[in-house]
Amino acid sequence: MKKMLALIMILALMAPVFALADDMPVVKIGVYEPASGDSGAGGKQEALGVQYANVVTPTVVIGGVEYKVELVPADNGSSTDKAPSAAQKLVSENVSVALGSYGSSVSIAGSQYFADAKIPVIGLTCTNPQVTAGNSHYFRVCFLDDFQATVLANYVSKTLGANMVYCLGELGNDYDQGLIAFFTQQFEALGGSVIKEDFPTNTADFTSYLTNAAMYGADIFFCPVSIAYSTQIIQQAAAQGFEISILGGDTLDSNVVAEAAKGTNVSVVITTFYQEGANEEFDSGFKAWLNSDSEALTNNGGNDMVSAVSVMGYDGYYMALAALQAAGSPDSAAVMAALPSVAIDGVSGHIAFDEKGDAIRTSAFVKTINNETGEWIFVTEQTVE
Repeated sequence: MKKMLALIMILALMAPVFALADDMPVVKIGVYEPASGDSGAGGKQEALGVQYANVVTPTVVIGGVEYKVELVPADNGSSTDKAPSAAQKLVSENVSVALGSYGSSVSIAGSQYFADAKIPVIGLTCTNPQVTAGNSHYFRVCFLDDFQATVLANYVSKTLGANMVYCLGELGNDYDQGLIAFFTQQFEALGGSVIKEDFPTNTADFTSYLTNAAMYGADIFFCPVSIAYSTQIIQQAAAQGFEISILGGDTLDSNVVAEAAKGTNVSVVITTFYQEGANEEFDSGFKAWLNSDSEALTNNGGNDMVSAVSVMGYDGYYMALAALQAAGSPDSAAVMAALPSVAIDGVSGHIAFDEKGDAIRTSAFVKTINNETGEWIFVTEQTVE
């Protein structure tokens, strides 16, 4: 079957939103994201992209009928224990498709409930390969951890010249452990060595881990952890004069993390999906919307810096609309059947799915923090075939 290319033209981002007719039929899109817990900050930023897209495009024509798009939020609490009830809430709300989640662990934990209800899910930034593995109902618009690990390992080895990397992850966290495992495999294949330690959930003191990394003579401190943990690590690293560069994956791509490094000498380098400035039209529209809504600005960390996860939320929303249009029906099973052949040109680039439901991606952004201004700086766009 030929790919159906849905060209999403972002030409009038701040066009006025006209009142929608009261009798207009409604189609529901679930927003399966953490609004609380360790990943709450990232989940809120990811949801902001979905919400902004809904402001820009509040309706969709399905089978010749115009529908109002209603977003149905469900807080999975950043916890595998709370994820099932959040998924069940969206099932009970009869959503046609769900978006999320920030965090691979909660994506996996809620997956079966969506599968049983024949509701497709479009992952936005859940990068662990297990999210889609063996699942015909789960798709995603982001790159995967094995790809991200390859980018990280190549950059650390070939550009930074590192020989030894200290890796730190949260026990039981699928994202942390998966990305570290893939990174270890790739970095060791390039001739490097890795030392790995884990910390229990709710850890607040990371000084011993930072001390260990220095003691082992590590060149890089790799901690692909949640925003809540990474900000503590950066602050504690600054307090003890830590001189080793901190390396992270897409979870560290947050203005909250950048703010934690502001005014310090801590070097932070990450890989991510997008860098502010790559699409000026989207950036200006999103910033204007944030500044017009105090709650949205608060959920974005208090400023209008564009997070990559917000961009992925925005693109995921348009992928959902394209699937609804291709299905010609709001029926979730029909939407699921249509998704494999859907493609869009989004803010983050062209998005199409492979046979596993994963986005076909060949590049990632590498960026670092300007410690004086607390802003992210583009380093390079790393391509791995």
